[in-house]
Amino acid sequence: MAAESMQDIKRRIKSITSTEHITSAMKLVSAGKLRKARAIFEKTNENSHYITHAIEDLFTNSKEIPEKYLEGGNDADGVCYIVITSNKGLCGGFNSNVIKEAEAHIRMNSGRTVIVPIGSRGRDYFAKRGYEIYNEYTAPPEEITSHEARELCAPILDMYEKGEIGSVVLVSTSFVSAMEQRVIVKKMLPFDVESNPEVGTSKFVEYEPSPEAVFNYLVPKYVEMVTYAAVVESATCEHAARRTAMENATDNAREMLADLSLFYNRARQAAITDEIIEIVAGSEAQG
Repeated sequence: MAAESMQDIKRRIKSITSTEHITSAMKLVSAGKLRKARAIFEKTNENSHYITHAIEDLFTNSKEIPEKYLEGGNDADGVCYIVITSNKGLCGGFNSNVIKEAEAHIRMNSGRTVIVPIGSRGRDYFAKRGYEIYNEYTAPPEEITSHEARELCAPILDMYEKGEIGSVVLVSTSFVSAMEQRVIVKKMLPFDVESNPEVGTSKFVEYEPSPEAVFNYLVPKYVEMVTYAAVVESATCEHAARRTAMENATDNAREMLADLSLFYNRARQAAITDEIIEIVAGSEAQG
């Protein structure tokens, strides 16, 4: 019986050791990808923040924004949700946190709901539950280009222009640090001037050829840039979450190995003690 128990423990030790090697290697790979993704994110964030801040400043200080871009200017009750997840798992609660937050907001919407998933995990989840998938992007998020972001957002803006949807909401993950990522929900359209009181001060702006022409050009650029930056940031968060998950898995495997080694040594000592007792008993019986 003890021999069988020792064999079971040895099999478990071998299996967990193999798992520990895999998770440790995946942790190193994720750490390398995180460094690259973070460098791209920081560069992109610096440029996109400047552009989006300038556009938001213009929105805040202008009194000539077309009504269709302002809160209350679009009567449609449909909502388009751009939900950014990953294409792969093994990254802790990264995907589930985004999906839960998106679904919580979707349930509060009584009108038409359109989903534009970026990442196959979100696409598969919402498709299985019968949501309307209008457009999608499932290539590696860190490889997205501004041109692809434009192609992704163009149909969404077209729906908004036609009055098929009344707002565009982005659900993604914000990078706080390598150990912390936070799900954010951002309404991109319509633009709520009241929600941005700290963006600049009142100033006179003259538009050529007309305010409507200028904003018709700027608003799509704004949506494209915010979406593009969010995808790049989400890729950074994904690698950070996967590195943390693999590190935790490796630590757990090592703890299990330590416990199993202790159990194995105890079982081995017990087996040796039993053998000694049998030898002593046999020699006494012969004497």
